[in-house]
Amino acid sequence: MVAMQRLKFILGVFVAMVTVAPVMAQEVVRLRVEDTIQPASQRFIERAIEEAENRGAALVILELDTPGGLLDSTREITSAITESEVPVVVYVTPGGAQATSAGFFILLSADVAAMAPGTNTGAASPVQGQGEDVGETMKAKVFSDASAMVRSLAEARGRNVDLAVEAVVDARSFTAEEAVEANISDLVANDLDALLESLNGLEMTRVDGSTVQVELTDPVIFEIEQSKAEEILSFLANPNVAYLLLALGMLGIYVEVTHPGGIFPGIVGVIAMLLALYSLSVLPLSWAGVALITISMLLFILEVKVTSFGLLTVGGVICFVLGSLMLFDGPIPDMRVSLGVVLPTAVVIAAATVFLLDRVIKAHRRQVMTGKAGLVGEIGRTLSVLDPDGKVMVHGEYWDARSTGGRIDSGADVRVVSVTDRRIDVTVAEPAAAPVEGSE
Repeated sequence: MVAMQRLKFILGVFVAMVTVAPVMAQEVVRLRVEDTIQPASQRFIERAIEEAENRGAALVILELDTPGGLLDSTREITSAITESEVPVVVYVTPGGAQATSAGFFILLSADVAAMAPGTNTGAASPVQGQGEDVGETMKAKVFSDASAMVRSLAEARGRNVDLAVEAVVDARSFTAEEAVEANISDLVANDLDALLESLNGLEMTRVDGSTVQVELTDPVIFEIEQSKAEEILSFLANPNVAYLLLALGMLGIYVEVTHPGGIFPGIVGVIAMLLALYSLSVLPLSWAGVALITISMLLFILEVKVTSFGLLTVGGVICFVLGSLMLFDGPIPDMRVSLGVVLPTAVVIAAATVFLLDRVIKAHRRQVMTGKAGLVGEIGRTLSVLDPDGKVMVHGEYWDARSTGGRIDSGADVRVVSVTDRRIDVTVAEPAAAPVEGSE
């Protein structure tokens, strides 16, 4: 009886393994990158590939829509794709999506490069931080490096090396259909179902020369989403967000410096500045831009200390705008601060500076209301006859007083003229003028 039960158990396990194995073998890990290529997207892609390897998946499908990004992150992503134990399909989708600049390198690195109708790829020429062509002194070096990288990827995947290099040297672009004809891409698929159908039974040649045929008769899709930490990192890696955090941090600290004791502006400023510094650590920072923004802050602070009739503020605004535009040395517009963000931010900071400066000037002109100097001009009442010395009460305090204008009776109103170490000098307070009859 026991032997019979063991036999049934073994048969059950065997049947379960036979049933589950085909499903696991046909599991497809799917992820979508709809962002610039930077450390956040790099970590997401690397994590997805590692997850696919751990699950023993048959395939990774990376749906891509990117204008490009950082070359360092691109190198790490292409290395992760080419070294992956699981075949990786890069699918440019939906219609209207692009895989340009850094995205072109990622597409070339895939085991299977697929594109949806209406998409495009290419335009991978190196550019400087503000988007212009690189100068002659650096052109040969930069283009040689990028060309070598694209040649290596195209050769490893058996794709058209010459046209791939043209995308770098001449910024050539390809539609989905042109890319297939040029042997840059492998196929055009309308949607995910069409892509899976095209991949079913397709023999893929890996970078190491081995071949693998993926069976997708009954594929099981496993979706991988960005984690909260990756979403936050991606959000902070946005140049506009980093710039606004930096501006908010500077403004908060500036308010705290010019108006000590506020506490809240200082706390907000420090937190925003720390987040901005984290963002700056993952973005292509230009130290010239940082220097100009620092100078602008010094000019704003000096405006409070030095009478310049607004010239320091004007200089600070000019430095701030120029430094903002130069702050990030990104290879594509999406990796630089937008002018539509810079100008309103500069206006807000300038307006805040003028407002705070006006408050400071008014505070300097206002009569002192505390300490000994605050007593001058105040009205008190004599507690004894002043001839010339006696006692008076001012602000609820008893003072030794001396009359500067002769004898003053007890109970009279007096005005403080001056304050010495332990005594005040007073004179008779003039009574308020009576209203003229008939006047309002």
